[in-house]
Amino acid sequence: MPVPESAKSQSATLPSWNAVEGTPLPLGATWLAEDNAYNFAVFGRHARAMRVLLYAADEFTTPCFSFDLDPLQHKSNDIWHCRISAADAGQAIAYCFQAEQADPILSGEGTLYPAGKQLLDPYARQIVLPPDFDRQQAIDPGPNAGQAFLGDLPPRLQQPFDWGTDKSPQHDGDLLIYEMHVRGLTRDPSAQVTEPNAGCYLGVIEKIPYLKDLGVTAVELMPVMQYELGTANYWGYMPLAFFSPHCAYASSAAKAVAEFRQMVIALHAAGIEVLLDVVFNHTAEAGNDGPCYGMKGLDNISYYMTRSFPPPAYADFSGTGNTLNCSNRAVSKMILDSLRYWVKEMHVDGFRFDLASVFSRDADGNILSGDPPIFAAIAADPDLANIRLIAEPWDAGGAYQLGRSFPGLSWLQWNGRFRDDIKRFVRSEPGLVATIMRRIYGSDDLFPEDLADAKHPYQSINYFTSHDGFTLYDTVAYDTRRNLANGANNTDGPSDDLSWNCGWEGDEGAPADVLELRAQQARNFCALLMLSNGTPMLRMGDEFLQTQQGNSNPWNQDNATTWLNWNRIEENRATFDFFRTMIAFRKHHFIARSRFWHDDIQWFGVTGAPDLSWNSHTIAYFLRSPQDESTDIYVMINAYWEPLTFTVQTPGPWSIALDTCLQPRNAQTAPLTSVQVRARSIVILTRTP
Repeated sequence: MPVPESAKSQSATLPSWNAVEGTPLPLGATWLAEDNAYNFAVFGRHARAMRVLLYAADEFTTPCFSFDLDPLQHKSNDIWHCRISAADAGQAIAYCFQAEQADPILSGEGTLYPAGKQLLDPYARQIVLPPDFDRQQAIDPGPNAGQAFLGDLPPRLQQPFDWGTDKSPQHDGDLLIYEMHVRGLTRDPSAQVTEPNAGCYLGVIEKIPYLKDLGVTAVELMPVMQYELGTANYWGYMPLAFFSPHCAYASSAAKAVAEFRQMVIALHAAGIEVLLDVVFNHTAEAGNDGPCYGMKGLDNISYYMTRSFPPPAYADFSGTGNTLNCSNRAVSKMILDSLRYWVKEMHVDGFRFDLASVFSRDADGNILSGDPPIFAAIAADPDLANIRLIAEPWDAGGAYQLGRSFPGLSWLQWNGRFRDDIKRFVRSEPGLVATIMRRIYGSDDLFPEDLADAKHPYQSINYFTSHDGFTLYDTVAYDTRRNLANGANNTDGPSDDLSWNCGWEGDEGAPADVLELRAQQARNFCALLMLSNGTPMLRMGDEFLQTQQGNSNPWNQDNATTWLNWNRIEENRATFDFFRTMIAFRKHHFIARSRFWHDDIQWFGVTGAPDLSWNSHTIAYFLRSPQDESTDIYVMINAYWEPLTFTVQTPGPWSIALDTCLQPRNAQTAPLTSVQVRARSIVILTRTP
């Protein structure tokens, strides 16, 4: 039977299903030029109603357009979605959602979070901060129109960003990671960067020559995903939007994406990888008494781990009040989508995952055995195949998975054992020589190379300090923390940072010999780090003895406590020069290797074999170069408090290349057969040409 012409005409003019209903993917707000409309999609499994609200630039209290989604037309599985035309959107620049839960008791509405809030899209690419924003209104009962974070609507005329010839550098044996805070790097006037760029992404660009000169080949940026505003949150470990660069590090919120990309291009051009410290274990919504910014109101019991049903509280394995439910498929997808976005759209080279053991927990908080789903998903994703993945392999709930027990098989890991063992050894604790031999060798006890595990030494991120705890200088200048300024009555931060003040607490009145010993101990730390197999990481400013005046947990100190004081380079020039020289020495002598040193290393004592007794504080070794004998080294380590004369037990000729004790020596007039290694010092020999 032929189709009537009227039916043909009617069929041709009917809008597509997608144009009427919207699509469940991609999540977030998307501008569709071909349809002259926005597509909105948001996860909300347990919602019974969802609304999209649009706001004009001059009015953030009353929406210029709102749209109630019909679940029979605008919901597919757990995703709510709709299409809003340009005509309906008008001059809108921002948006948010409102949701009603099908079962408020089950979701925790009214008990774990307040109802009726404006809800930020978890996929927002940029936030809009209304002038009347009020964090307290996200905590108190009742609406918070005009006082809530909003998502920025994507522009209708999108000019593609010009990446030029940007290419990701890839390092192996020369990898040196520099942990740094974007704001803290250049905020202090001593940084001498162009004033508008101080404390910003563009300020980092001005310090690239310094990073190159030091020998840095990768920067690990403390959180730069949009974190909570309106609180004392300097470090940035209270994430708000996983797809948005932090707007306070840009000249304006509208320029955050472009200026972040400019920074990445400049770092790449200098051969420096860009790694992000990412926080996918919790959010800024905190616990029962925390704000409701978005995820709580959209689908609380899907996004977060909660206790029992109905939930009386959040499970807290992060130490911040809540824990993301990474075993939930929607949460896992959000994390992977975020990683892909930063790799594909922002050209970052890798990620350091804060409290990564949270990824191993199921919805009830139990540690999953085998291969937890999110690790398998990351490993199988082709967009993430060639990026660096670094774990902090523990969480605040007691999980500690350092080494072979961590599920990310090829991930690099922050080696907390290296940090702690090196600190104990440098302050001359007994019984550590055998342990230090393993740390220098590459921690094969943690990363075994047997047939079953086949680990690599470079998977060990070796470090002695990070943003957590004392700086290097404070490690050798303070026995006890001075954290009163943080507002927790000096109870926050590590109670024992394995520090030693070299005989005098703090700087006030410290004698010259104490100050010199501190500098020498700092050089000892540097030497041990650079002489160890594995991947070294420095905390910014340690190379010139940056101090936080004994504050070991300045998470909320956006001031001179945490900003780098660049004047300390000249004040501590000898130590800075030693760091720079030691970094270059490490690369030139092929210290870092893909595999363990095996027969290339020979261990010795002061004379004869290594002394592994309880009261020993010394070790020496010969390391054969994989290239030729001109880059062989002989190392003598004396953590004892008296000078000792070491016999050189490998045929030379040898010359002293580096000495952490900078006191002058007599000129060498004959082949070295023995060397006096001064108290608490390290001497490195190289072959005489």
